[in-house]
Amino acid sequence: MASEDVAGRPVDKGINFQRPVTEVARDLQWMDGFLLAIITAITLLVMALLVICIFRFNRQANPKPATFTHNAVLEVVWTGIPVLILVIFAIPSLRLLFLQLDVPEPDLTIKATGSQWYWSYEYPEQEIEFDSVMLLKEELAEYGYGEEDFLLATDTKVVVPVDAVVHVLTTATDVIHAWTIPSFGSKIDAIPGRMNETWFKAEEVGSYFGQCSELCGKDHAYMPIVVEVVSQADFDAWVATEQAKLDPGNTELAAAD
Repeated sequence: MASEDVAGRPVDKGINFQRPVTEVARDLQWMDGFLLAIITAITLLVMALLVICIFRFNRQANPKPATFTHNAVLEVVWTGIPVLILVIFAIPSLRLLFLQLDVPEPDLTIKATGSQWYWSYEYPEQEIEFDSVMLLKEELAEYGYGEEDFLLATDTKVVVPVDAVVHVLTTATDVIHAWTIPSFGSKIDAIPGRMNETWFKAEEVGSYFGQCSELCGKDHAYMPIVVEVVSQADFDAWVATEQAKLDPGNTELAAAD
Protein backbone atom coordinates (compact mmCIF):
# COMPACT_ATOMS: atom_id res chain seq x y z
CA MET A 1 0.00 0.00 0.00
CA ALA A 2 1.34 3.43 -0.92
CA SER A 3 2.18 5.58 2.07
CA GLU A 4 -0.14 8.37 0.93
CA ASP A 5 -3.07 5.91 1.11
CA VAL A 6 -2.24 4.77 4.64
CA ALA A 7 -2.57 6.52 7.99
CA GLY A 8 -1.42 5.18 11.32
CA ARG A 9 2.02 3.84 10.52
CA PRO A 10 4.87 5.10 12.70
CA VAL A 11 6.73 8.05 11.15
CA ASP A 12 10.44 8.49 11.82
CA LYS A 13 10.90 11.50 14.13
CA GLY A 14 7.22 12.30 13.71
CA ILE A 15 5.58 14.50 16.35
CA ASN A 16 2.34 15.46 14.62
CA PHE A 17 -1.13 13.96 14.66
CA GLN A 18 -2.17 11.41 12.08
CA ARG A 19 -3.76 12.80 8.92
CA PRO A 20 -7.38 13.72 9.74
CA VAL A 21 -10.00 12.45 7.29
CA THR A 22 -13.19 13.29 9.20
CA GLU A 23 -14.76 16.50 10.46
CA VAL A 24 -14.45 15.29 14.04
CA ALA A 25 -10.71 14.56 13.68
CA ARG A 26 -10.05 17.99 12.14
CA ASP A 27 -11.97 19.72 14.93
CA LEU A 28 -10.12 17.73 17.60
CA GLN A 29 -6.76 18.73 16.16
CA TRP A 30 -7.86 22.37 15.88
CA MET A 31 -9.01 22.28 19.50
CA ASP A 32 -5.64 20.91 20.58
CA GLY A 33 -3.82 23.75 18.81
CA PHE A 34 -6.23 26.33 20.20
CA LEU A 35 -5.72 25.14 23.78
CA LEU A 36 -1.96 24.90 23.30
CA ALA A 37 -1.80 28.54 22.11
CA ILE A 38 -3.78 29.84 25.10
CA ILE A 39 -1.91 27.66 27.62
CA THR A 40 1.42 28.82 26.17
CA ALA A 41 0.37 32.47 26.52
CA ILE A 42 -0.72 31.89 30.14
CA THR A 43 2.56 30.14 30.96
CA LEU A 44 4.63 32.95 29.48
CA LEU A 45 2.59 35.58 31.35
CA VAL A 46 2.99 33.78 34.69
CA MET A 47 6.72 33.34 34.11
CA ALA A 48 7.06 37.04 33.28
CA LEU A 49 5.19 38.02 36.44
CA LEU A 50 7.42 35.74 38.51
CA VAL A 51 10.55 37.29 37.04
CA ILE A 52 9.23 40.81 37.71
CA CYS A 53 8.41 39.88 41.31
CA ILE A 54 11.82 38.28 41.83
CA PHE A 55 13.74 41.35 40.70
CA ARG A 56 11.41 44.13 41.79
CA PHE A 57 10.30 42.90 45.17
CA ASN A 58 13.37 41.20 46.57
CA ARG A 59 14.89 42.49 49.85
CA GLN A 60 17.67 44.45 48.14
CA ALA A 61 15.43 46.27 45.63
CA ASN A 62 12.57 46.75 48.06
CA PRO A 63 13.99 46.95 51.61
CA LYS A 64 10.79 48.33 53.09
CA PRO A 65 7.92 45.90 52.45
CA ALA A 66 4.38 47.07 51.86
CA THR A 67 1.87 46.73 54.70
CA PHE A 68 -1.38 46.24 52.72
CA THR A 69 -3.00 42.79 52.79
CA HIS A 70 -5.09 42.76 49.62
CA ASN A 71 -6.14 44.65 46.50
CA ALA A 72 -9.82 44.35 45.66
CA VAL A 73 -9.43 45.34 41.99
CA LEU A 74 -6.57 42.92 41.45
CA GLU A 75 -8.49 40.07 43.10
CA VAL A 76 -11.50 40.70 40.84
CA VAL A 77 -9.21 40.73 37.78
CA TRP A 78 -7.40 37.49 38.57
CA THR A 79 -10.70 35.81 39.33
CA GLY A 80 -12.55 37.20 36.32
CA ILE A 81 -9.88 36.48 33.71
CA PRO A 82 -9.69 32.71 34.44
CA VAL A 83 -13.50 32.52 34.35
CA LEU A 84 -13.46 34.28 30.97
CA ILE A 85 -10.78 31.86 29.70
CA LEU A 86 -12.87 28.88 30.81
CA VAL A 87 -15.90 30.28 28.98
CA ILE A 88 -13.77 30.68 25.84
CA PHE A 89 -12.67 27.06 26.23
CA ALA A 90 -16.23 25.85 26.86
CA ILE A 91 -17.84 27.18 23.67
CA PRO A 92 -15.84 25.13 21.12
CA SER A 93 -15.50 22.24 23.58
CA LEU A 94 -19.26 21.80 23.93
CA ARG A 95 -19.74 22.13 20.17
CA LEU A 96 -17.14 19.41 19.59
CA LEU A 97 -18.64 17.18 22.29
CA PHE A 98 -22.06 17.49 20.64
CA LEU A 99 -20.54 16.66 17.24
CA GLN A 100 -18.92 13.52 18.66
CA LEU A 101 -21.96 12.25 20.56
CA ASP A 102 -24.80 13.20 18.21
CA VAL A 103 -24.81 10.31 15.70
CA PRO A 104 -26.31 11.33 12.33
CA GLU A 105 -28.62 9.04 10.39
CA PRO A 106 -26.25 6.16 9.56
CA ASP A 107 -25.57 4.69 6.15
CA LEU A 108 -23.92 1.65 7.73
CA THR A 109 -23.87 0.09 11.20
CA ILE A 110 -21.00 -2.02 12.53
CA LYS A 111 -20.68 -3.76 15.89
CA ALA A 112 -17.12 -4.13 17.26
CA THR A 113 -16.60 -6.58 20.13
CA GLY A 114 -13.30 -6.58 21.99
CA SER A 115 -11.85 -9.79 23.42
CA GLN A 116 -8.49 -10.76 24.85
CA TRP A 117 -6.85 -10.06 22.43
CA TYR A 118 -8.61 -9.53 19.11
CA TRP A 119 -11.66 -7.78 17.66
CA SER A 120 -14.84 -9.34 16.31
CA TYR A 121 -17.05 -7.46 13.87
CA GLU A 122 -20.68 -7.73 12.80
CA TYR A 123 -22.48 -5.98 9.95
CA PRO A 124 -26.07 -6.60 11.11
CA GLU A 125 -27.82 -5.39 7.95
CA GLN A 126 -25.44 -7.28 5.65
CA GLU A 127 -25.36 -10.37 7.93
CA ILE A 128 -21.56 -10.47 7.87
CA GLU A 129 -19.42 -11.53 10.84
CA PHE A 130 -15.69 -12.09 11.23
CA ASP A 131 -12.82 -11.93 13.71
CA SER A 132 -9.79 -9.71 13.17
CA VAL A 133 -6.47 -10.95 14.56
CA MET A 134 -3.01 -9.40 14.35
CA LEU A 135 -0.75 -10.94 11.71
CA LEU A 136 2.60 -12.45 12.55
CA LYS A 137 5.62 -11.02 10.73
CA GLU A 138 5.89 -14.06 8.46
CA GLU A 139 2.22 -13.68 7.46
CA LEU A 140 2.40 -10.06 6.29
CA ALA A 141 3.38 -10.69 2.66
CA GLU A 142 0.63 -13.29 2.24
CA TYR A 143 -1.97 -10.64 3.07
CA GLY A 144 -0.38 -7.88 0.99
CA TYR A 145 1.38 -5.98 3.78
CA GLY A 146 5.00 -4.90 4.16
CA GLU A 147 7.22 -5.35 7.19
CA GLU A 148 6.53 -1.73 8.17
CA ASP A 149 2.98 -2.86 8.98
CA PHE A 150 4.03 -5.41 11.61
CA LEU A 151 2.00 -4.99 14.81
CA LEU A 152 -0.54 -2.95 12.82
CA ALA A 153 -1.91 -5.37 10.22
CA THR A 154 -4.71 -7.87 10.77
CA ASP A 155 -5.91 -10.90 8.83
CA THR A 156 -9.26 -9.24 8.09
CA LYS A 157 -10.25 -5.59 7.72
CA VAL A 158 -13.23 -3.47 8.51
CA VAL A 159 -14.39 -2.26 5.07
CA VAL A 160 -16.57 0.84 4.74
CA PRO A 161 -17.61 3.10 1.86
CA VAL A 162 -16.12 6.57 1.52
CA ASP A 163 -18.32 9.55 2.51
CA ALA A 164 -20.72 7.27 4.38
CA VAL A 165 -21.88 7.82 7.95
CA VAL A 166 -20.72 4.71 9.82
CA HIS A 167 -22.36 4.00 13.18
CA VAL A 168 -20.02 1.93 15.38
CA LEU A 169 -21.39 0.00 18.35
CA THR A 170 -18.83 -1.34 20.84
CA THR A 171 -18.90 -3.90 23.60
CA ALA A 172 -16.56 -6.53 25.07
CA THR A 173 -16.62 -10.15 26.18
CA ASP A 174 -14.19 -10.02 29.10
CA VAL A 175 -12.50 -6.75 30.18
CA ILE A 176 -12.63 -3.14 29.04
CA HIS A 177 -11.10 -2.45 25.62
CA ALA A 178 -11.24 0.70 23.46
CA TRP A 179 -11.82 0.98 19.71
CA THR A 180 -9.64 3.76 18.32
CA ILE A 181 -8.81 5.15 14.88
CA PRO A 182 -6.92 8.45 15.35
CA SER A 183 -7.43 9.65 11.75
CA PHE A 184 -11.20 9.44 12.31
CA GLY A 185 -11.10 11.11 15.73
CA SER A 186 -12.79 7.95 17.02
CA LYS A 187 -12.07 6.53 20.48
CA ILE A 188 -14.74 4.70 22.41
CA ASP A 189 -14.56 2.19 25.26
CA ALA A 190 -15.81 -1.35 24.72
CA ILE A 191 -17.26 -2.44 28.08
CA PRO A 192 -18.62 -5.90 28.99
CA GLY A 193 -22.39 -5.85 29.42
CA ARG A 194 -22.75 -2.39 27.91
CA MET A 195 -23.18 -1.02 24.39
CA ASN A 196 -21.36 2.22 23.57
CA GLU A 197 -21.57 4.07 20.28
CA THR A 198 -19.55 6.40 18.11
CA TRP A 199 -19.53 7.36 14.43
CA PHE A 200 -17.31 8.54 11.64
CA LYS A 201 -17.56 9.69 8.03
CA ALA A 202 -14.25 9.08 6.26
CA GLU A 203 -13.67 11.46 3.36
CA GLU A 204 -10.64 9.79 1.76
CA VAL A 205 -10.15 6.31 0.33
CA GLY A 206 -7.29 4.43 2.02
CA SER A 207 -6.22 2.18 4.88
CA TYR A 208 -6.33 3.44 8.46
CA PHE A 209 -4.63 1.76 11.39
CA GLY A 210 -5.74 1.94 14.99
CA GLN A 211 -5.19 0.16 18.28
CA CYS A 212 -6.98 -0.94 21.40
CA SER A 213 -6.47 2.06 23.68
CA GLU A 214 -7.51 0.66 27.04
CA LEU A 215 -5.05 -1.45 29.03
CA CYS A 216 -6.66 -4.90 28.83
CA GLY A 217 -4.01 -7.43 29.80
CA LYS A 218 -0.63 -8.80 28.77
CA ASP A 219 -1.35 -8.71 25.00
CA HIS A 220 -3.02 -5.31 25.02
CA ALA A 221 -0.44 -4.03 22.49
CA TYR A 222 -1.30 -6.81 20.04
CA MET A 223 -4.92 -6.18 19.07
CA PRO A 224 -4.70 -3.63 16.24
CA ILE A 225 -7.55 -2.31 14.10
CA VAL A 226 -7.54 -1.88 10.31
CA VAL A 227 -10.26 0.05 8.50
CA GLU A 228 -10.28 0.07 4.70
CA VAL A 229 -12.21 2.96 3.15
CA VAL A 230 -13.27 2.16 -0.41
CA SER A 231 -15.65 3.39 -3.09
CA GLN A 232 -19.32 2.43 -2.86
CA ALA A 233 -18.92 0.04 -5.80
CA ASP A 234 -15.94 -1.69 -4.16
CA PHE A 235 -17.84 -1.91 -0.89
CA ASP A 236 -20.82 -3.54 -2.60
CA ALA A 237 -18.47 -6.05 -4.24
CA TRP A 238 -16.82 -6.80 -0.89
CA VAL A 239 -20.22 -7.36 0.74
CA ALA A 240 -21.18 -9.79 -2.03
CA THR A 241 -17.91 -11.67 -1.60
CA GLU A 242 -18.26 -11.95 2.18
CA GLN A 243 -21.87 -13.07 1.94
CA ALA A 244 -20.89 -15.72 -0.59
CA LYS A 245 -18.25 -17.02 1.85
CA LEU A 246 -20.86 -17.33 4.58
CA ASP A 247 -23.38 -18.93 2.21
CA PRO A 248 -21.36 -20.76 -0.48
CA GLY A 249 -24.51 -22.46 -1.76
CA ASN A 250 -25.99 -19.14 -2.83
CA THR A 251 -25.12 -19.10 -6.52
CA GLU A 252 -26.54 -15.59 -6.97
CA LEU A 253 -24.08 -14.14 -4.47
CA ALA A 254 -21.22 -16.17 -5.90
CA ALA A 255 -22.01 -14.85 -9.39
CA ALA A 256 -22.01 -11.27 -8.06
CA ASP A 257 -18.49 -11.90 -6.82
